Amino acid sequence: MSYLKKLYVDEIVPKLTDKYKYTNIMQVPKLQKIVLNMGLGEAIHNIKLIDSAKAELTIIAGQEPVVTKAKRSIAAFKLREGMPIGCMVTLRRSRMFDFYYKLVNATLPRVRDFRGVSGKAFDGHGNYSMGISEHIIFPEIDYDKIDKIKGLNISIVTSAMTDEEGKTLLKMLGMPFSA
Repeated sequence: MSYLKKLYVDEIVPKLTDKYKYTNIMQVPKLQKIVLNMGLGEAIHNIKLIDSAKAELTIIAGQEPVVTKAKRSIAAFKLREGMPIGCMVTLRRSRMFDFYYKLVNATLPRVRDFRGVSGKAFDGHGNYSMGISEHIIFPEIDYDKIDKIKGLNISIVTSAMTDEEGKTLLKMLGMPFSA
C-alpha cells in the first residue's frame, strides 16, 4: 500500500467523517481517477508530434496513453474527422496515488515562483482540473531530448458531492492551494 493510500485510510477518513458528520464510510470522498490529457493542435501539420507526445506522456504517467482523434471536421482549422489531435491517459488505484504524490511533492515545487494552485478550478461536483503550460517540469522528462514544449491538462476526479468537500480532501492529501 502506498504512503498516500495509507494516509488516506488511517488519518483523512476519520477527519473527514468528523468534519462533515458522515454516517456511512461510503459517504467519505475519495480519489477515483486522474486523467492526463495533451491536446496537440499542431499535430495537423506535423504528425510526428503525436509520437513524441505519446512517449513523453508514457514516461510521466507510467502507463501508455491513448491517441485521441477529432470527432468532427472543421474546415477553418484544416481538420478532418478521425485525424489524431492529442493523447490522454487515465490513472486509477496505485498508479493514481503514485502520480498524485509525485505531482504534489516533486513536480509542482519545481515551478518557478510557485505560490500554490488556484482553489477556484473546481467543477461544482468536487472534481479539480489544472493546466500545466510546460510538461518539462516533471522530473522524468529529459530537457535535451524533447523536440517541443507541450502543455498538459490534469483532471482529478473525486467522489465528493460539493467543491468544499473536494477541496478539503485534496488539501488533506497535500495539494498546495494558494490563499
